Amino acid sequence: MTTPRRADAARNRDRVLATARAAVAAGDPSLQHNDLARRAGIGVGTVYRHFPTRRALLEALADDGFAALLDAARAASRHADPATGVEILLRALLSRQLADPAFAEVIATDPAQDADPATTARRAELGALAHAVLDDARRAGALRADLTDDDLRHLVCGTAFALRIGDGPDERAERYLRVLLDGLRPGGQSG
Repeated sequence: MTTPRRADAARNRDRVLATARAAVAAGDPSLQHNDLARRAGIGVGTVYRHFPTRRALLEALADDGFAALLDAARAASRHADPATGVEILLRALLSRQLADPAFAEVIATDPAQDADPATTARRAELGALAHAVLDDARRAGALRADLTDDDLRHLVCGTAFALRIGDGPDERAERYLRVLLDGLRPGGQSG
């Protein structure tokens, strides 16, 4: 059982997270502890106490992204139409990666790099849900049988990367998702 954080420790942790979120949103994903401490108006030791590494801080920033994606994956796994379940899952994964750079970095890396066992557990839950959704679609003939779960994860990560390297990613996201979904169907045909 973990002991609750003192109120001031919780406030400091929240301040570091808010400062880190603002830095990432402003285009600075470096998450330098000294800089974050200065911006948050707290000591660098406090930052290190809560987040001993950049990776630990990155995973904390990705928590909300994992929670939202897990909710979407649960909804996708309950959907009556397997093809729609795949679309719900992939749309959520793509949009989460575009909206949340910290989440995108964490999800694109090997689980062996996880600093927090809770991140690994969330990853495992997401993997199990995604596998169920994709297996249902394969059994229903709505998904190419030759694509593995990892293939699909890599394709979505690659699509997110492609959207980030040009202007107007929001305008292109739906078109890219449609192309991806069309290519996942047996024969690559529109349905």
